[in-house]
Amino acid sequence: MVVAETNKPHVAVLSSPGMGHIIPLLELAKCLVIDHGIHVSFLNITTEASTAQIQLLHSPTLPLGLDVIDIPAVDISALVSDDTPIVARLSVNVEESLKPLKSILIELGKPQALLIDLFCTQAFDVCKELSIPSYTFFTPSTSFLAFCLYLPTLDREVECEFIDLPEPVQVPGCSPVRTEDLLDQVRNRKIDEYKWFLFHISRLPMSDGILLNSWEDFEPTSHEAIRKHLFYKQIPTPPVFPAGPLIKHDNPELDDECLAWLDKQPLNSVLFVALGSGGTLSAAQLTELAWGLELSQQRFLLVARKPTDASASATFFNVGEDINVNDPKAYLPDGFLKRTKEVGLVVPTWAPQVSVLQHPSTGAFLSHCGWNSTLESMTHGVPMIAWPLYAEQRMNATMLVEEVGVAVKPVGIPGKGVVDREEIERLVRLVLEGEEGNVMRRQARELKVSAVKALEFGGSSHQSLSSVIKEWKIENEISV
Repeated sequence: MVVAETNKPHVAVLSSPGMGHIIPLLELAKCLVIDHGIHVSFLNITTEASTAQIQLLHSPTLPLGLDVIDIPAVDISALVSDDTPIVARLSVNVEESLKPLKSILIELGKPQALLIDLFCTQAFDVCKELSIPSYTFFTPSTSFLAFCLYLPTLDREVECEFIDLPEPVQVPGCSPVRTEDLLDQVRNRKIDEYKWFLFHISRLPMSDGILLNSWEDFEPTSHEAIRKHLFYKQIPTPPVFPAGPLIKHDNPELDDECLAWLDKQPLNSVLFVALGSGGTLSAAQLTELAWGLELSQQRFLLVARKPTDASASATFFNVGEDINVNDPKAYLPDGFLKRTKEVGLVVPTWAPQVSVLQHPSTGAFLSHCGWNSTLESMTHGVPMIAWPLYAEQRMNATMLVEEVGVAVKPVGIPGKGVVDREEIERLVRLVLEGEEGNVMRRQARELKVSAVKALEFGGSSHQSLSSVIKEWKIENEISV
């Protein structure tokens, strides 16, 4: 195990499994090392780790001063099955994997702080015992944080299921949440999935601070509410520190097929279709999507993944494992690849998403609205077709459409039946050809400028994160 450099503040970072959690925490870790002179130990839960997770955390390109420490894998086969929902499975994994956490932190010399994600709150108890400050890096949106902080109160005050409420959920100081947009984890309060979710978010006030992967100008209402509304003060809510947008930066090969193809396309002409590291469509929906792309006669870059009718999050725990066996011809409509070869490119499983989004030929992004993908799209000024699949993605989609004005949603919402090809054709044409698409593109580009300002020296996110780091540096000077 690597021991911290005594002349630098040392913090540990802990993420639950899943690329949507690991990527932003790794980006935060890299930011701390490169921009702020912090020594970081990244604690890697190896139980049920995907191929993509292993490759990312053991990449030779990680900066000096960022040490990845593998937590030994444990056998949880008697505790979970393939049918165990995501949050319950993650929580059991974390609970079993963190049994040696106390000894790990002691062996590291008790770092100045431990940063965790939302599903590692079992670590708070260990940190309290060792007198180590603990912070939550909240990887979804600020508006979702406000909802989470309100949920324990809602749980106490409401007797029926939340989806049966006659009115939207009135989150204090924020936009109401329509019941149809509620995340899957809160739709049935009797199951373990809900109990685990409530367990974790009820422990948020145990944090010494909450870091946010967002910036103030992107979600001003939610930031203002959490800081000033009496409800959040009474919880009490820990100090919040917007530190984003922290997004992954690709290192694609120079001869990457996607980028070479994009180089040949006109400015703002291509729809990029990618549904995240864990997202999958049903066979019927993928067929309609393909037909909609073809009927639109617009250029597209489609990241194709084998469909499944089991779950929209079916690949969450095995990201990257099908890259060599995925043949789009086996599940896309007969003749689709041949008929669209002049206007479309289909790649199996993976594409360098950030590099595609920042390419000048990319005009729009059909996305599942995971928060990482949302930030990547906004950071590069690309409007979206919102196609939420699971978790809090429906809430993100509604916010992007109704509050931020950078996205459109299908009339038939995914998850409640198949969106037909005519609707997909309409949306693709609208966002690439129509004036509404141009308006969204201008708004997205304004947010791109805003994001750059937030992260640069003296910007709101840079100052916010620096204020937290200052405390760690003071603590380090005391302990040296």
